[in-house]
Amino acid sequence: QVQLVESGGGLVQPGGSLRLSCAASGIIFRITAMGWYRQAPGKQRDLVAVITSDGRTSYADSVKGRFTISRDNAENALYLQMNSLKPEDTAVYYCNALVKNMPTLSNSGFGSWGQGTQVTVSS
Repeated sequence: QVQLVESGGGLVQPGGSLRLSCAASGIIFRITAMGWYRQAPGKQRDLVAVITSDGRTSYADSVKGRFTISRDNAENALYLQMNSLKPEDTAVYYCNALVKNMPTLSNSGFGSWGQGTQVTVSS
């Protein structure tokens, strides 16, 4: 089974930075596209960043220029560097393996959902 464990969230002031991590198992990680999703209370879960097996990336307009997705295939690890954080970035952040190994937000996670990690941006 695909298992995903997110970590690194916390409380940060506007303009601050956080680095999220995701540990993946149950997949051949090196050939699998990965993505970060976020879900605010009462809202749908949206894919905000994608990275293919060979490092090609795509970002939602809401995070473009502020967030950077990366991966370490030797460690089966996925990361999301978040800079210039805004209150509207407040959400639970989830990672998942993606069906299509292409740098597109038109993609779908196929693993089970982890608990996510809470990011709160507030002064």
